[in-house]
Amino acid sequence: MVGDQQQAPDVLVFDMDGVLVEVTQSYREAIRETVRHFTGGTVSHDLIQDFKDAGGWNNDWLLSHRLIKDLGQDVAYGDVVDYFNSIFLGTNGDGMIRHEKWMPSPGFFDRLREYASLAIFTGRAKYEADVTLVRHANAVRFDPIVTDESVARPKPAPDGLELIRQHYPDKTIWYLGDTVDDARSAAAAEVPFIGVAMPQSPRHKQNAELLLQLGAFTVLQDVNELEELVSAAHSRVK
Repeated sequence: MVGDQQQAPDVLVFDMDGVLVEVTQSYREAIRETVRHFTGGTVSHDLIQDFKDAGGWNNDWLLSHRLIKDLGQDVAYGDVVDYFNSIFLGTNGDGMIRHEKWMPSPGFFDRLREYASLAIFTGRAKYEADVTLVRHANAVRFDPIVTDESVARPKPAPDGLELIRQHYPDKTIWYLGDTVDDARSAAAAEVPFIGVAMPQSPRHKQNAELLLQLGAFTVLQDVNELEELVSAAHSRVK
């Protein structure tokens, strides 16, 4: 439920992974395969989630590099990035990225645009975000799209949300994210935060509780539930 204290949004800002896209078999599996390639060892989805829940590991290249180091291998960071990208993107987007699942239902964004402008703040690099958005949402206007290259400081810093606030001065912004770093970024920017904890995600019940503890005013299991929340919030101000 949206509390009475939450003003109806003028701008809806979406994280991508774990919100618009289910990534267990894409990004998360690319981490596991990258670690296996360089170490011969296997890391569990639970271990990856432990790092995500601790915060500070929004960048999957950095996390892969850390896990490789923890398994006793000294590998150059650039080599980790290159291998990760080779298996994740493949050739023209036919790598592990093809296994990600786009979550919004048909017409979802068209209906939301009746209430609010749409934007994206993701930790993805622009070329990674572009592959998914061209494939699944080419007709949707997100303005702006804030990616890793857009900010001096990544999440949990508020820089990306501050950029969007500059784009929409004096507008009410809601941010949807699925990680500790998303929640902390929203808190630092003083932007109302909605958590997303997909049932497919590891330990999603615990993750939902954690996001609430970090300030989310509600937690959704599916981004499509947002439509009802936004409609209800705007109905209260009519």
